[in-house]
Amino acid sequence: MFVTIPPRRKASLRWATPLLFAILWGSFTWMLLAGEQQQQRLLTEWGALSGGLTSPEAWRRSLGDGALLRLVTALGLHADWAHLLGNLVFLLIFGLPAERSMGPWRLLLLFVAGGAFANLAAVLAISTPDRLIIGASGAVSALMGAYLALFPGARLGVVVPLGLFLQFVKVPAPLLIGIWALLQVVFTFIGPAFGAVAWSAHLVGFAFGGAFALGARAGIARRLRHQRGY
Repeated sequence: MFVTIPPRRKASLRWATPLLFAILWGSFTWMLLAGEQQQQRLLTEWGALSGGLTSPEAWRRSLGDGALLRLVTALGLHADWAHLLGNLVFLLIFGLPAERSMGPWRLLLLFVAGGAFANLAAVLAISTPDRLIIGASGAVSALMGAYLALFPGARLGVVVPLGLFLQFVKVPAPLLIGIWALLQVVFTFIGPAFGAVAWSAHLVGFAFGGAFALGARAGIARRLRHQRGY
C-alpha cells in the first residue's frame, strides 16, 4: 500500500514586517540626529496637511502640486518616542501573523496603501487648515483590520492587574479589537478633548485593512482552486 507523504514546506521568510520596523525606527532616529531646524523642515515638507475641503487653496496645498506623495511620506514621521513605540509594538503584534497569511508583498502594499488612504481621510476630515498629519497609526490600523479579517477566531494575550499580582489571560481578538474600534468612533467625535490625534485615520485605515484582507483571501482561494483544477 502506498501512502502519499505531504512535502515538508518551510515557512516563507517574513521580511516585510522587520523591514517596515527598521524603516520607521531609522527615519525617527535620523530626525533626532538632525538639528531642530532640520526637523521642522522635514515635518513641514513631508507631513500631510489637513483642511483639504475648506477652500480651493487649502485643497491645492493639501492634495495638489505633488503633495499626494506626502500621504505616504507622512507614515515615516513621528512626533516623539511614545508615538513611535506604540506603532512599532502594534506593527509586530499584527503585522507578523498577517504577513504569514498574505505574504510580504501584499503586506507592504496594505501598509502603504492603507496608510495613505487613512491619511487622505484625515486630510479631508480635519477642517482646521494646515495641521500636520504624521505617523504610521493609520497603516497600523489597517494591519489590525486585516488581522481581524484573517483570524476572526484568534485570541490575544492581555496582562490584567489583580491586586499585587499580574495575570496573563487570553481574550478573543474580536472583543479587544472591537473595543478599540468603538473607542476610535467615540474619540472621532470628542477627539479634541483627547489630544491632537487623527482618529478618523484610524477608523478608515482599519476598514481598509479588513476589506483588503478579505479580498486577498478570496483571491488566494480562487487561485488555489484553479491550480487544483476545481
